[in-house]
Amino acid sequence: MKIDLTKKKEIFNYCSPYIIAEIGANHNGDMDLAKKMIDSAIECGCDAVKFQSWNKKSLISKTGFKQNIVFTDSKKKHFGSLEEMVDKYYLRKEQHYELRDYCISRGVDFSSTPFSQEEVDLLNELGVDFFKVASMDINNYPLLKYLAQFDKPILLSTGMANLGEIEKAVKIIEGEGNSKIIILHCVAIYPPENKDLNLRNITMLQNTFKYPIGFSDHSIGFTAPLASIALGACIIEKHFTTDKNLPGWDHEISVNPEEMKIIVDGSKHINQSLGNLKRTVSKAEEEMKKKFRRSVIVNKNLKAGDIIKKDDISLKRPGTGFSPDEIKFILGKKLKKDIEADCLLTKDDIKQD
Repeated sequence: MKIDLTKKKEIFNYCSPYIIAEIGANHNGDMDLAKKMIDSAIECGCDAVKFQSWNKKSLISKTGFKQNIVFTDSKKKHFGSLEEMVDKYYLRKEQHYELRDYCISRGVDFSSTPFSQEEVDLLNELGVDFFKVASMDINNYPLLKYLAQFDKPILLSTGMANLGEIEKAVKIIEGEGNSKIIILHCVAIYPPENKDLNLRNITMLQNTFKYPIGFSDHSIGFTAPLASIALGACIIEKHFTTDKNLPGWDHEISVNPEEMKIIVDGSKHINQSLGNLKRTVSKAEEEMKKKFRRSVIVNKNLKAGDIIKKDDISLKRPGTGFSPDEIKFILGKKLKKDIEADCLLTKDDIKQD
């Protein structure tokens, strides 16, 4: 199945990959930093930048805030209480407009992940081409139903979900008359170990669903997304930062500009290299046959009238004479003229019956 993700980009398995720089909350509430990241993603060649649309009321309950009073796992990266960080990092409505307008001015696709119906309305108002569903919301059926009604493509991330939950989410969206679904293989660990990436799930999902399959990656570095392209992933979503040492949730697991450039360029090269399942020999390779393949040569000086025997011939480059499979038609033939040792045998050298 092919899906028009944007006016410029059609998505299908094994297509030239659409690369999304997941800025998320890495802007740290600083619009200058957000714009710097947008500029950097553009320089890397990304097709889109993506943010996250949530606020203190739409994402975490009072209970959740109370259970996470202070981050203790990485004091270097976090500050204060969870509530204080959410309040600092969430995008205000006017900031959404500012970033959308900046993306338009820079010629890159703007997108975001909504976490409530109110934020879906905001993104629709902003004119996003598609919606992204976070892994945490794959079983948030009211949100899925609401998103589906806008008849926009939906990128469905599948972290933490078993196959049955993925199937149910797809049916929920289809039930609202929306079949513009792109499923993203995802492992919701930050970061996952290589053994937990299960990239062959991309193939499994391709075989299970009629929809295009992409990859939302949280691993360190660039090898996993590049490997996913070889499996036909049509979209790569990768956390992105300009500085991994910045404070915040995701900078440490994000790729920097140098790594993102490797992903962008490598993805294109890999996709172009995949070709198709039909075995073909290019014109360039046909020409190489003449240089690299072997032809029949004579081992010693032969005279006109000599009968060609097996011991008289060998096979060497170039491949412009008799091929190895034509030897049986040469043996026993009489030479029309003298021929020097180590020279190619040609049709003009042999008497025809």
